[in-house]
Amino acid sequence: MARRKLLDLARPSRQHLLGYILLAPAVLLVGLIVVYPLLMSIDLSLQNVKLPRPGQHAPYTAANYSKLFSSQEFWMACWVTLKLVVAVTIGSLIVGVGSALLVNNRFRGRTLARLAIALPWAVPEIIAVVIFARIFDTSFGLLGWLFIKLGLTDRMIAWVSTPGPAFWAVTMTMIWKGFPFVSIMTLAGLQSIPSDYYAAARVDGANAIQRFRWITLPLLMPVLGVTLVLVVLWVFRDFSIIKTLTEGGPLKATQTLSIMTYDQAFGFFNFGYASAVGVVTLVICIVASLLMLGRGSKAMY
Repeated sequence: MARRKLLDLARPSRQHLLGYILLAPAVLLVGLIVVYPLLMSIDLSLQNVKLPRPGQHAPYTAANYSKLFSSQEFWMACWVTLKLVVAVTIGSLIVGVGSALLVNNRFRGRTLARLAIALPWAVPEIIAVVIFARIFDTSFGLLGWLFIKLGLTDRMIAWVSTPGPAFWAVTMTMIWKGFPFVSIMTLAGLQSIPSDYYAAARVDGANAIQRFRWITLPLLMPVLGVTLVLVVLWVFRDFSIIKTLTEGGPLKATQTLSIMTYDQAFGFFNFGYASAVGVVTLVICIVASLLMLGRGSKAMY
């Protein structure tokens, strides 16, 4: 009888226990697949090991971090990552918000237009890279042929084998793949704005630009703030697009922190050093997320 009373979760004094019990499987799963590997990575980053073996533990040392922060390759990877994050984020926001504003209006074929905008997001990244590899092909690529026809150049451009064009090839591919997410999130935010606000603004004589500046943009800031964080984190962690298209080259012009982590771990088998790169990347992502969530996700009204 006493045991039955102890397990009586319907009693008001024990209702909070039901929440803990229901959350326990999710917490254990997160700890198993997120927290434990993270702790293992931090532990491994403090060991100067090539290929870790079960049961063996090297002495703790800060040599990996000392080598990392004095490495020109690491700082170059940080610079490439920063440039890529800024370029892809700005491009995705411009194209995504613009396309969302377009399909938010009523016109014939709006449903097909919305499906067309969402299509790149549904395409697997590897398939998208294969498509863009054909577009950027040096011999018969569509983009090089288009530039010649427009008079922008007199010969085909070696997109993936020249440092400057390779960076912009990766950037354009990632913008094409990422802008539908921004568009979908922005469209959801636009649908939540009451139409009465726009009607009142029209009565007051506000034009389209003024309505966007004083109604649409402030009310979209919470959505755009969260979307900005997710896009930045996606660019930080993205691996398959860069690895398949350029493999971090040429001359490390497209080597981001994620590519550097992979190359050090599975190319040179420096797992301790690669873990240090991964830990530093995680810290950068956390700091960037906190800064953006603290500023960009707040409404301006």
